[in-house]
Amino acid sequence: MHRHFKIYKPYGFLSQFISNQRTRRKKKMLGELWDFPEGTMSIGRLDEDSEGLLLLTTNGKLSAEITGRHVEKEYYVQVDGLIGEAELSKLKNGIEIGINGKKYLTQTCKARILSTPPNFPPRAKPIRDARHGPTSWISITLTEGKFRQVKKMTAAAGFPTLRLVRVRIGQEQLAGMSAGEVVEVGNFTY
Repeated sequence: MHRHFKIYKPYGFLSQFISNQRTRRKKKMLGELWDFPEGTMSIGRLDEDSEGLLLLTTNGKLSAEITGRHVEKEYYVQVDGLIGEAELSKLKNGIEIGINGKKYLTQTCKARILSTPPNFPPRAKPIRDARHGPTSWISITLTEGKFRQVKKMTAAAGFPTLRLVRVRIGQEQLAGMSAGEVVEVGNFTY
């Protein structure tokens, strides 16, 4: 019987359970947050410095199905500066970024300015403060997932990412969860 989990991946954790790297600094792994069954894997990834919704399963077939179907993934992104509609239009219509040393034009996506900042718990490592200038919060919804894509997109639009939180994968939502919280679910809605 396969098991499925939703987790609010905190800042500073890797989206894996076993370290394949030999580093002096101990990396934080998802397995430190809960007693997951053997064979649990993440469906997709979030960078060490990104936060938010991560789906976990013991079913490799389901993992491949969700990642291969171009399921929508929504991110709330705090960017450096006051982003406007012209830059959002660039993000929506596709913007050129670098992937593996080559130029890549992102697919069209949804992007909008959030009128009020989201109410996330404070991050383990604080974001710079207001003395360094204004920031904006935007929502970006993608169906593709290239390496560090959202961060590369906002940087290409002239607004580097300061904080990135995934809030939705398909119909599964982060809403109401706390950083580090794990919820076992019967199955995923995607």
